Amino acid sequence: MKKRSIRETDVTGMTVLVRVDFNVPMRNGTITDDSRIRAALPTLQMLGGSGAKVVICSHFGRPGGQVIEEMRLTMVRTRLSELLGAPVRDAGGPSGETPAQVASALSAGEFALLENLRFEPGEEANDAEFSNHLASLADIYVNDAFGAAHRAHASTVGVAEHLPAVAGLLMERELEILGKAMIADASTSPVVAIVGGAKVVDKIQVLWHLSEKVDTILIGGGMVAAFFVAKGHSGGAALVTDEDAAAANGLLESGRADAIIPVDVITAPDFSERSPATTCEQSSVPNNQLILDIGPATAKKYSEVISAAKTLIWNGPMGVFEWQAFAAGSEAVARAVAANKMATSVIGGGSTAEIVGSLGLVDQITHVSTGGGASLEFLEGKILPGVAALDDAP
Repeated sequence: MKKRSIRETDVTGMTVLVRVDFNVPMRNGTITDDSRIRAALPTLQMLGGSGAKVVICSHFGRPGGQVIEEMRLTMVRTRLSELLGAPVRDAGGPSGETPAQVASALSAGEFALLENLRFEPGEEANDAEFSNHLASLADIYVNDAFGAAHRAHASTVGVAEHLPAVAGLLMERELEILGKAMIADASTSPVVAIVGGAKVVDKIQVLWHLSEKVDTILIGGGMVAAFFVAKGHSGGAALVTDEDAAAANGLLESGRADAIIPVDVITAPDFSERSPATTCEQSSVPNNQLILDIGPATAKKYSEVISAAKTLIWNGPMGVFEWQAFAAGSEAVARAVAANKMATSVIGGGSTAEIVGSLGLVDQITHVSTGGGASLEFLEGKILPGVAALDDAP
């Protein structure tokens, strides 16, 4: 169902509450990747340029409803101000009287940022009082935090019950591109999904939903062990439950999308960066070895399938990509996706985005989602609470 967009909303002279996802990685007080802040700039710039008074809000980390000094948004506010080229006031809070005082003092085109929403216990509890407090700060609510859309919190769901609620430009783009990628027709086929992950039970709903929507699924990650067991082979030293094997077998026997599993894998005796790597055929994985990556023959086969696709959806690494000995599969897939210039390519958030980012391939991907858990649940076919709460388009 299409949601109302900020594009269709007159915000001139209005105070607008914008939910963003500024949960950026930070080390020693320094932001190590500001891509989530940059992703929100088009919406914020549009609002400021349209004469709105903009109150921005975000969570950061998991403070558990308590004020933790290391989780304040001071550095985020400083970086946002630099990127916007305009001052961003400290709106304090997130509860109390200060936010309303700062919001009321804003002039058209000015910005303020609330303190970490999760300092307030009512945020994650979707507390009615805190939701009402957030709504009291503005005339219109804009959700541009796709990365938090799978959470039913006060700032994603509760506030939308009190204000006109519309999608920001980033939210709109996420929903449009992810939605289109899930439609297989003459113009988009073949649609190829590449799915990795540690356990098949963690991804089975994604796999099952995708099998109804795409033409081919390429399987990688630790869950390969369950598919090997389902085929009557050894899954190595990984603990493969009957439930895992049954789920894998169900997908292989479903007659839906063509699910392709590795023909070879990289194994190691221990889950360690320094553990010696060995290439094993699908049918000959030793019982005392862990599967930590897809093998070179599989990487070549997967790359060939990827090169012929018109639509590519990738969620989850092919192996333990953080360790160089087990990164080749993920890197090969990333390069193959980037090399297919004819395809619409969509990368799920989290680790998958980290892979293409580390290889400098982001600019060669159609869309790198800002949502890890949100994009995963979207691919499962779930209704995201933060999206459902927005006003429907007329």
